[in-house]
Amino acid sequence: MADQTAEEIATAYYRQQQLTTRLAAEQAQAAWRMVDIAALDESWRAAAPALVQSVIAGQRRAAVPADGYITAVVEADGAVSEPAGRVAVEAFVGRAADGRSLSSLLYEPVIETRWRLAAGQSAPEALRGGLASLIRKVGTEVPDAGREATGVSLAGNRRARGYVRVLNPPSCARCAILASREFAFNQGFARHPRCDCVHMPITHGTVFRGRTVNAQDYFGGLSRAEQDRVFTQAGAQAIRDGADINSVVNARRGMYTAEAYGQKLRSTYDATSPRGTFFRSEWLRARERGLIPRNLDRRQFRLTAHRLLPDEIYRRAGNRDELIAMLRRYGYLT
Repeated sequence: MADQTAEEIATAYYRQQQLTTRLAAEQAQAAWRMVDIAALDESWRAAAPALVQSVIAGQRRAAVPADGYITAVVEADGAVSEPAGRVAVEAFVGRAADGRSLSSLLYEPVIETRWRLAAGQSAPEALRGGLASLIRKVGTEVPDAGREATGVSLAGNRRARGYVRVLNPPSCARCAILASREFAFNQGFARHPRCDCVHMPITHGTVFRGRTVNAQDYFGGLSRAEQDRVFTQAGAQAIRDGADINSVVNARRGMYTAEAYGQKLRSTYDATSPRGTFFRSEWLRARERGLIPRNLDRRQFRLTAHRLLPDEIYRRAGNRDELIAMLRRYGYLT
C-alpha cells in the first residue's frame, strides 16, 4: 500500500471486502441447493453446517484485514500508527450481529420459503425467495464483521481521532446523508442490511477537506429518475427546491438492543458459555479481584456480566483509556 492515498487505500479495502462477501454468498448459494422443498427441515439440517461455515469463513476473512487497513490509512496521513493492541478476530466470528447464533439466523430463509408456499407460490419460486433471503443475510453479516473489527481497531489506535464514512455508490438515502461526515473514534457505524459503506480513519494531523463525496454532491450526481428513486419523488423534489437534504432523510441509528437490569444494552451471548473465552476471562478476573474463592472451579462459576457489543462500549466509555480497557475486557482487543 506504499505511496497510496487514504482514499485509494479505503477503495482497495472496500473492494477486498466486497469480494469476501461475494465469495461467502456464492458458497451459501451452493449449500442452499441441498434444501429440498419436500423435506424442508430435514434437508436444511443437512445443509446447515455448510451454510454456517460459509458465513463463518466470510466473517473471518472480513475481520482479518482490520489492523492492517487502519495502520495503512494512518501512515498515509503521515502519522505513526499507535495501536493499543491487536483485533481479536475470533470475537467477530460465529455469531450474528444481534448476538444470536448463525444457525438461528440462517434458518429464517426456510421460514420465508414456507410463507411463500402458503401464499400460493410454486416450489421453485418459494425456493428462490428463500435463497434471496439467505443472500441478504450473508450480505449483511459478513461485511458487518469487517466493519465491527475495523471500528475496534480504529478505536484502539491512538493516532486515529475518528473516521469519515465513505460511500460506495449506488447508495441509499440514509447512507448518503452520512457521507463524508466526521465521526469520533468512539461513535458506532450506523448501517442497514446489506450496507456497503466503509470507515476511512482520520488522524490528529489530518485537516479534513471533504476528501470524499458528500450527500449533496451525491444527490447532484444522480439523474432525476435516480434522485426520485433513492430519495422518493417528494423528497427529491424538496431537495431540488432547496430543502436541507439531512432534514429530508431520516437515517436509521442504532440497531441491536436488549433489556438487562432495566437498561437497554447492546450485548451478545457469544463466548459466554462455560467453555467460552469471555466466560473464562471473567472467571479469572473475579478470582484475581478476590470476588470468588480462588479454588472455585470454573464449572461452579456463575457469569453475571453481559458481554457488550462494540457499539455499546463506544456509547458507555468515558474516555479513550476506558474505551480501550473495555474493548480488551470484552474480548475485542488482545
